[in-house]
Amino acid sequence: MIALSLAEIAAVVGGQTHDIPDPSVQVTGPVVRDSREVVPGSLFAAFVGERVDGHDFAARVVEAGAVAVLASRPVGVPAIVVEDVQTALGALARHVVRRLGATLVALTGSAGKTSTKDLIAQVLQRKAPTVFTPGSLNNEIGLPLTALSATEETRFLVLEMGARGIGHIRYLADLTPPKIGLVLNVGTAHIGEFGGREQIAEAKGEIVEGLPEDGAAILNADDPLVRAMAPRTKAKVVLFGESAEADVRAENVRLTDSGQPYFRLHTPSGASDVTMRLYGEHHVSNALAAAAVAHELGMSAEEIATALSEAGTLSRWRMEVTERPDGVTIVNDAYNANPESMRAALRALAAMGKGRRTWAVLGKMAELGDEALAEHDAVGRLAVRLNVSKLVAVGGIEASWLQLGAYNEGSWGEESVHVSDAQAAIDLLRSELRPGDVVLVKASRSVGLEGVAQALVETGAEGEVAAR
Repeated sequence: MIALSLAEIAAVVGGQTHDIPDPSVQVTGPVVRDSREVVPGSLFAAFVGERVDGHDFAARVVEAGAVAVLASRPVGVPAIVVEDVQTALGALARHVVRRLGATLVALTGSAGKTSTKDLIAQVLQRKAPTVFTPGSLNNEIGLPLTALSATEETRFLVLEMGARGIGHIRYLADLTPPKIGLVLNVGTAHIGEFGGREQIAEAKGEIVEGLPEDGAAILNADDPLVRAMAPRTKAKVVLFGESAEADVRAENVRLTDSGQPYFRLHTPSGASDVTMRLYGEHHVSNALAAAAVAHELGMSAEEIATALSEAGTLSRWRMEVTERPDGVTIVNDAYNANPESMRAALRALAAMGKGRRTWAVLGKMAELGDEALAEHDAVGRLAVRLNVSKLVAVGGIEASWLQLGAYNEGSWGEESVHVSDAQAAIDLLRSELRPGDVVLVKASRSVGLEGVAQALVETGAEGEVAAR
């Protein structure tokens, strides 16, 4: 964080200092909420969770070097006491962002946010120091913590924004007002909470409403609900996609033999070829979104294409590909799942597995509401249509819908199986995998299927899986 004294911080957040001998002492390290992340100079934000109360760690974090605790009650060590720690954290982030000279880029969408954020960051890092959201910390706590990690050297701040209802993104954008706002797509993720795609579009579009006139709204030309957000902003509108009307577009899209995208990138400043290290055609749209942001920030088509071609996966369990010594390929995409990302992952598996036996180890897609049965059934059917060799549906009722969809799609039903849990999936795969097989593992985060992928990666000297 930029250096601020405890007195300054207390004034910004409207807090009272307690047990602070010298209010002029500065916070020079990061603001953290996990006591294990404390380093000398930190400010520790004490949140009260369902199982853990951060206030209980106050003495420990000060001993570890924290300058003070941001708390909702006195804790017997240097503290700034506020009514609500989350509100105070947001106020501090807003103050720091205003002090910085950095250009703030914010993005949202139903699918691909984290992968696109990682691409944007890797491209912009070629131009100037860039701070970006780690993993998927895109909520009311994760976003301000990311913003507060910026320093005086930071020139670009890339923030992922998530939403579970109308007004959530507006709140985040008010905390950290972007100059560039990007909307990737409007899908069915969290549709059970929103009530419909139109409501999702209403929420996602909040990101462009507060953009300044000299800013830019980066919108997906291939998604009608996103493209329709253009009238909601006073900023310049830049379209990306495969549409001929897109300002930043892809031509000659194809997949390499290994399933990695190639395309010709066109921007208003020129054109250049991109061959990505990531897997799956869905990354083309993500790459175009990143290219549109980079173009607006002054990068040439050649610079952007080079950066996209060299960009890798920064966040865990998102199309994370591991080649085992015995020739089995594990694709760990188990961080989360919704219908759009599930379809994209299955298509990537089909492309990667040409001439090889493919396995789709799939679990529940959460928060789909009344659409849950139809969406799980459709994913099971798609696995059949893509000629995936084996479907392993893991878990409860939703997994049975996946398996049933596959069975009802045709004679392929005997190639699908429903197992009760992750360990059953591990046991099955351990006994049946053969050299050369490709295995995709994917489900919503709550299912925890990353354990299946991790167990499959761990092989002994004989190439056997060491299950945890």
